[in-house]
Amino acid sequence: MSSLSSRARIGYALGSITTATYSTVPGLVLMPYLTDELGVAAGLAGLVVFAPKAWDFILNPIAGRISDRSQNPRGRRRPFVLRAGLLLALVFVVLFLGPTGPPLAAGLWLLIASLICATVYPFFQVPFIAMSAEITDDYSERTRLLTWRVVVFSFAILVAGGTAPMIVEMGNGVSGYRVMAVVMGALIVAGTAGIWFGTRNVTLTRDEQAGGRLSEHMKIVLRNRDAAMLVAANVIQGVAVSMVLSGIVYVAKHVVQVPGASSLAFVCFVGPAVVFSPLWQRIGLRLGKKTGFAMASVVMGVGFMTMMMSRTGDLGALLVPAAILGLGYAGTLIFPLAMLADIAAEDARASGVNRIGMISGLWSGFELLGFALGPALLGLILGFGGYSETIGGGVTQTDAAKWAIVIGVSAVPALLVFGSLLPLSKYRLDARLQLEAKRQSQAQHTTNAAAREDAVVVDTELLTTTNVMNADVTKDGELIGEASAAAQLASAQAPTHEGTTTDPTTTGSLSLPA
Repeated sequence: MSSLSSRARIGYALGSITTATYSTVPGLVLMPYLTDELGVAAGLAGLVVFAPKAWDFILNPIAGRISDRSQNPRGRRRPFVLRAGLLLALVFVVLFLGPTGPPLAAGLWLLIASLICATVYPFFQVPFIAMSAEITDDYSERTRLLTWRVVVFSFAILVAGGTAPMIVEMGNGVSGYRVMAVVMGALIVAGTAGIWFGTRNVTLTRDEQAGGRLSEHMKIVLRNRDAAMLVAANVIQGVAVSMVLSGIVYVAKHVVQVPGASSLAFVCFVGPAVVFSPLWQRIGLRLGKKTGFAMASVVMGVGFMTMMMSRTGDLGALLVPAAILGLGYAGTLIFPLAMLADIAAEDARASGVNRIGMISGLWSGFELLGFALGPALLGLILGFGGYSETIGGGVTQTDAAKWAIVIGVSAVPALLVFGSLLPLSKYRLDARLQLEAKRQSQAQHTTNAAAREDAVVVDTELLTTTNVMNADVTKDGELIGEASAAAQLASAQAPTHEGTTTDPTTTGSLSLPA
């Protein structure tokens, strides 16, 4: 069982700055950029956001398999993380440097640039996820590791998601989006550098080699019941979360209509994730990851339901539900990833084949598919409600459109989250791993107790031996002392003759002739 140092946990977690920035900011700003600045229809804008993530669904397992086969002396995953992270930062900036009209040309530029981003990102995301199953083989340590990741991820979301809309508002239109892209690109570079240098001394705990065809391994993994149930629950929740991430800007702009409301709501959403992640860690260590995931899901579902109150237009009715959402969201970030690492490591142990990257790729692909379906579904709901797109964002929405916005971030996501509890209830691996971890802990405790008892016995025997030796030395000293006293008495009583010399090395005297 291998534990990690705090340096290693933090080093690994810093990679979340990159994933948080890229996975959050486009979801917050891309749809409004397309509909409110470039004049692209809401339904078409949802498809532009959906297409790159659908492409990632195909590419992620391939990226994972490529990293599984890597023999790079600098590590199986780390070189991919470095190269892909730096390239991703560059392409993300280019995403917002295209034409602003006509809408078809602008939309086409964003589609192509998004597809390039979507091609690069898996070679960062998938190896990054796979590392969590390879740098420790301890059930509880993975929870601690992923807690650190979620804390950094949440803080990065707070920074990136909170500042991106603010920069856009300050920049007045398209120029604001471009400044925002440069700042977010710098964050992506920072996260890449952090994980590269932070994990350079971490040793891998798994040495299984990749082999066989990708299609064969995918079939094996997809037939894994625990993997399928966990993926299903996570995808459903991904749809729900991405709906609120994409829709919160619409709520702030068209329903609440308070400047900076979207940034405040985002801070309320992500802030609890930073604060309460250690609480979810303790729950997971005490009750298990599956139970923790279910509890967090219920809290998040309640948060979605309370989001209906935002239709009143009151700022507090937006911020309080966002905080409840954030409390549950923290747990739904920690536990699925920790459970995924369990599945990947257990598969490698049981099969003797390293397909951790491919499993992580499948996970990431399905997760991105869920995050792509969310904006697409939100776009359909907005279109059904009569949402009016515009160039420059100056239109006033109808009451029906406002209700469509609110329902798209509350009732529909809530139903999805509560529905995800059904596949989660069929996940079985966690109970077995908990039992094994408990047995290993008890065995280790027994071993330690036996070692302590042996140490006590040895110490007792050593003390006894020392006492005996001290007694012998004392006895010998007394005998020597008595003999010395007797010799001195005899010497004093012996007659003294002229020419007699006393030999100090004897108890008698030697007489020399005169």
